[in-house]
Amino acid sequence: MHIADILARDTPSLSFEFFPPKSDAGWESLYRGITEFAALEPSFVSVTYGAGGSTRDNTHALVVRLRRETPLEPVPHLTCFGHTKDEIRAILELYAANGVGTVLALRGDPPAGARILALGDFRHAADLVRFIRQEGERLGVNGGRGFGIGVAGFPEGHPETPNTLEQLEHLKAKVDAGADYIVTQLFFDNHAFHDWRARCDLAGIKAPIVAGIMPITSGSGLKRMADLAAGTRFPAPLLKAIARCKGNAEAIEHAGIHWATEQCRDLLDKDVAGIHFYTLNKSDATKRIYRTLGVRAGGARP
Repeated sequence: MHIADILARDTPSLSFEFFPPKSDAGWESLYRGITEFAALEPSFVSVTYGAGGSTRDNTHALVVRLRRETPLEPVPHLTCFGHTKDEIRAILELYAANGVGTVLALRGDPPAGARILALGDFRHAADLVRFIRQEGERLGVNGGRGFGIGVAGFPEGHPETPNTLEQLEHLKAKVDAGADYIVTQLFFDNHAFHDWRARCDLAGIKAPIVAGIMPITSGSGLKRMADLAAGTRFPAPLLKAIARCKGNAEAIEHAGIHWATEQCRDLLDKDVAGIHFYTLNKSDATKRIYRTLGVRAGGARP
């Protein structure tokens, strides 16, 4: 299904992100959780893509399996890193043959320890977007409309591009190349998101923007998030709430879920196009946020 149709149907959209497991036990755990996710009837789910081939085959396998065996609408990640046009073309043909209608096009990062991006046919995400657009039309995906295409946005800035005006130019280039929607990196400061969304509008970026949310569920998870999303701001009230828990794991989880819930409530009140939950393959926190917000299956408000 084309993402434009999904976002038009579900206002706002609600979606999840999975990552492909590396072990048999991980696969079984994920599929037990998928049953719980599917019961929430999300608008779509995205599947991450390992750098340097680390989990790329698993991504393809998971996407195809989700499409064939579940009611979920999978949106696979694709990255520029180290890929030739022939490789991307083969992946797109696999997805087209299995009814996958939307992909998320990213520049990607090198594997840990690599200093530079490996040579490939795509230098920037905009180049990959343009190629996916052309190939999707050639393959007749979505009745000839081509693949729906998502790209990444960075409300608090990208660490490699400190010039915020230049960042918006890069984002606009991706949208102008054919992107249909934008999904943001995780953030905890809604003020930063709202300001960035307004600046996108001023820059002529009109694609729907889906907000990326990751609930904090542990102290170690907080540290991992700081490493995962360099430059992400942790507001003082959030840190104070975590500090008041004095290391109590259950209290930290409650505080983190409460913060994420209030973020989502504010985003919904201000007419966000959608909310995308970075789940780490766990459903409990997301389900609790759903219940607290009172949202209905399929992304619609009650």
